[in-house]
Amino acid sequence: MNKLVLIAWRNLYRNKRRTLITAASIFFAVFFAIIMRSFELGSYDHMIKQSIELYSGYLQIQQKDYFDDMNLDNNLVYDEELIQTLSNTAGIKAFVPRVETFVLASTGHQSKGIILTGIDPLREADVSNPEHLVIHYKLTSENLTLIQQEITLPEKQLEQLKIFQNTGYNNLDRLSADIGLKPHEFDLYRKVFEKYCRVPGIYLSELDDGLLVSNRLAQFLRVNVGDTIVLMGTGFQGSNAAGLFPVRGIIHIPSPELDNKLVYMSIQKSQEFLNLNKNISTVVVNLNDADQMLSIQKELSGKLDPDKFVVKNWFEINPTLKQQIEGDSVSGQIFIGILYVIIFFGIFGTVLMMITERMREFGVMVAIGMQKKLLSRIVSIEMIFIGLAGTLAGMLASIPIVVWFNHNPIRFTGESAKLYEDMGFDPVMPTALIEGYFAWQGVIILVMVILACYFPLKKIRKLKVMDALRA
Repeated sequence: MNKLVLIAWRNLYRNKRRTLITAASIFFAVFFAIIMRSFELGSYDHMIKQSIELYSGYLQIQQKDYFDDMNLDNNLVYDEELIQTLSNTAGIKAFVPRVETFVLASTGHQSKGIILTGIDPLREADVSNPEHLVIHYKLTSENLTLIQQEITLPEKQLEQLKIFQNTGYNNLDRLSADIGLKPHEFDLYRKVFEKYCRVPGIYLSELDDGLLVSNRLAQFLRVNVGDTIVLMGTGFQGSNAAGLFPVRGIIHIPSPELDNKLVYMSIQKSQEFLNLNKNISTVVVNLNDADQMLSIQKELSGKLDPDKFVVKNWFEINPTLKQQIEGDSVSGQIFIGILYVIIFFGIFGTVLMMITERMREFGVMVAIGMQKKLLSRIVSIEMIFIGLAGTLAGMLASIPIVVWFNHNPIRFTGESAKLYEDMGFDPVMPTALIEGYFAWQGVIILVMVILACYFPLKKIRKLKVMDALRA
């Protein structure tokens, strides 16, 4: 066997161009398969992280009847015992109390049912961090007219500005990216945009009696920072809840569903407004590792009194998102399956070409006494060497690309970004970190190489010496 391996190894050097062409076909197959799968999985991970960490969290602790009947009567006591249980559970990154209910928001002739969410403004920074969503700049038709009176923008950028009317930004760099200008190019216009697009929004303080209103909801209610909104609803035990609240800031939420109906209030003020005393409706939990979600859920369920509490994961809280990701994943797997078929036939064609052009060589070897069985083994070992070389080279070459785009993801701008945001996703496409999928792509391609050798090797076993010598 050692002699066969040595002969196969030497054969690789006998025709270096042929060896390199075959290895290159495998190299590019592995390289593109890994890059494509990495972007696909990275996009799913980012989609989940954005959607879950933006609002619902990976886990929620609720009163046992709250999930089926989201009534404030089904509230829970946020006491020291619950806090200690969560603090002593490994794998929990952060947890925050919330008050959530549905109320009617009204301003003049405009009214709409909304989600009122009471948050701890300081601790919420560790979970959904709404402070970074506060709009500080906003494009409107009015300020766009004023901007055009002071500066002359290129036609392309002017068209982009019209597309992004009524879009809010927390910084001007994002605005410059959306209209297709690099930061140094945008510096020519920065002062003018700063002058006309600035919005005086602020974040909530711990004892604040104001509101943060989502952008699309603010447009519907026709309110700006400093205006007042009337909130009316039902509090604890059917009590009347009504009040006037000033708007402290407008927030832009990437999810259109939430951006149409979400209002934040400080948790202390929401408890007073809804007559909840010190009680809350849910505790939102974020994790260090999303893969540990089910095990931590099981652990918490075992620690907490089942007659009082229930622990729900994001699959149960947001089944629509789960189905959407699963559906998209299936379509992605079908697409990569098609890619694998193309790759397989590419490898098969290369291997067949390599075997066919060597038929005269094989005929001579059989004529001088080489057994066909041994010849097939030598060629098989050659292909394994070439397959391993191409696979390892493809994996190594893809590592810098995967790492780079994981830390510096592709960020869509302009109309593409608008399309992503309209669908409820952050316009970002990162790669997934190097995990199990990475090795699996290499294994799959290597298996394809072995399968692609079957038919050519069959030709060797059926080789006719005279026909081969005439080739």
